[in-house]
Amino acid sequence: MVYLLALLIGVVAGLRAMTAPAAIAWAAYLGWLNLSGSWLSFMGTIWAVGIFTILAVVELVTDQLPSTPSRKVPQQFGARLIMGALTGAAIGTPYSGWIVGLIAGIIGAAIGTYGGAAVRGKLAASFGKDPPAAFIEDAVAIIGAYLIIASLPVAAAV
Repeated sequence: MVYLLALLIGVVAGLRAMTAPAAIAWAAYLGWLNLSGSWLSFMGTIWAVGIFTILAVVELVTDQLPSTPSRKVPQQFGARLIMGALTGAAIGTPYSGWIVGLIAGIIGAAIGTYGGAAVRGKLAASFGKDPPAAFIEDAVAIIGAYLIIASLPVAAAV
């Protein structure tokens, strides 16, 4: 179950690179995800919450701009893989499986990147324009991240 959630948070990172770490940071800060004593404990700080939340909001805005590059260019794709790895590892950490979580997060990010691009392209074609498809993708990423975090089982201290 935990590794499925790590895969799914990776999918969210593939859709919106900064939404996934913002969700993880909030979960750690609020005590929903115990990262204390681990190499990822910084994710539970107010600094991480603030930085990742700001970056997530900026990403939601810049995604609407026509000059924003494709998520499949190397820089964008690499950022999504890194965020998938980070967030997947964070989900696996309290359950002594950060390496498996990291791998699942990377796989999920690749799925989310390519699958999200394909679905958004089809939605944009059906709407005749991109913004409605982008807003739907935003909602899926945000709601999905919340549902993933809310589904985490309670874990003992790391």
